[in-house]
Amino acid sequence: MPRSPLPPREGISATALRAPGGKATHAKNHLPVPDSIGAWLESEFPEASPDSRRALMTDGDMRDEAGLPVAWDDPVIPGGFYFFHRPVPPEERIPFEVGIVFEDDDLLVVDKPHFLASTPNGRFVRECVVTRLRVDLGQPDLVAIHRLDRITAGLLVLSKRPETRGRYQRLFQDRRVSKTYRALAPAPPPELEFPLVRESRLVKPVGGRQVHEVAGEPNAVSRIRLLRTITTRTSVSGAAWPPQREGSDHEQRDRWEGERGAPPRREDADVDPRDRTRCEDEAPPRRGVAEYELSPVTGKTHQLRVHMNALGLPILGDPVYPVDLAPDPYDFSSPLQLLAAKIEFDDPLTGLSRRFESALELDPAAVSSDPVETR
Repeated sequence: MPRSPLPPREGISATALRAPGGKATHAKNHLPVPDSIGAWLESEFPEASPDSRRALMTDGDMRDEAGLPVAWDDPVIPGGFYFFHRPVPPEERIPFEVGIVFEDDDLLVVDKPHFLASTPNGRFVRECVVTRLRVDLGQPDLVAIHRLDRITAGLLVLSKRPETRGRYQRLFQDRRVSKTYRALAPAPPPELEFPLVRESRLVKPVGGRQVHEVAGEPNAVSRIRLLRTITTRTSVSGAAWPPQREGSDHEQRDRWEGERGAPPRREDADVDPRDRTRCEDEAPPRRGVAEYELSPVTGKTHQLRVHMNALGLPILGDPVYPVDLAPDPYDFSSPLQLLAAKIEFDDPLTGLSRRFESALELDPAAVSSDPVETR
C-alpha cells in the first residue's frame, strides 16, 4: 500500500480504502468498477447518510494516492487507493501516563501502562500510546513496530522515521529480538520442575477472545523460569505450596519436604490437638504467589497467558484466562500482573547491542493486602 498523502489529524492516521477492479491481486479486484466516486462510496457505506458520505470529500479531505483531491463525480481509478479522515468521537481518558525509557533519531522506547492500548483499535483510537504520543510529542510519524496487549504493561518500541522503520520491523518479524517478561501467578506445585519449556499449537476461534491449545504441530514456544515466591494471606486461584527460601529449586523443595514431616516444636508439644485444629481453621488461609520470568520464542496472540494458564498457573488479574470475565475496559481495579520487562537486539543501523529495561514493577499488593516476600 502506498504511503498516505494525508498527515495524521489529531494524531490519528487517515483511513485507506481500495477501489474495486484493477490488475493487481486484492480482495475486490474481481468486482465491477463503479461509474463515479459517489456511486462507489454509496456501495461501500450503504448504512451511512448521504451527508456523511459527502462529508468524506470535505471534512475528510479525501485524496487519491497521488495526493489529488477527490470530487463526488470523479471516475474511480480501478484498484486505486484513496485516503480520507473519518470522524472520531471523543474518548474518556485512560488515567495512566506513558513513560519515556529511551529516544534517539530513529527509535522511541516507552513504558506502556496497564489498560492503555498500544495502537488504535475498534474502541480506543485516541486513547492509545501511538495517538497520544504523536500529539504530545509533535511526532506524526510515530508507529509501534511490535504488539503489546492493552492490559499488559511494559516496554513498547516505536519507530520515528519511515526511512528506517522497515529495518527495525524486520528484526521483530525475523525473531531477532529477545523479549523477557515477568509475571505474578500462583506458586507452582512441587511436582512442576523449573526452568521449563512449553510448546503447543495455539488457535484463536473466529469471533472469540480466548486462544486455545489444540492438538497438532506446535506453533508457540515459551520458556518459563521461577524467580521467587511471595506468601500472602489472601487466597488466589490455582495450586500453591509453601514459600521458598534460599537455594535452588530442588534444594528448596527437598527442604520443604523434610520440614513438612518434622515433629512439632517443643512449644507446641503441650497444646491440645483440638485447640491447634481450631486455631488453624480460624486463621486466614496462606497461599503462595510466585514471580516468573517468561521468554516467548514465538509471538502468538496471548501466548504467555495461555501457556501459564495451561500449566495451572493463570497470571493474576487476567480477565480472559481461565474464565473470560468480559470486564468493562474502564475498570482498572485488577491489573494483569504481566510486565514486558526487557528487550534486547542488535541495532540494524549501527550494529550496536541494544538493551532496554522497564522501570515499572509488578504489584503483589494487587492480589494481597498482606504480602510477605521470601527469597
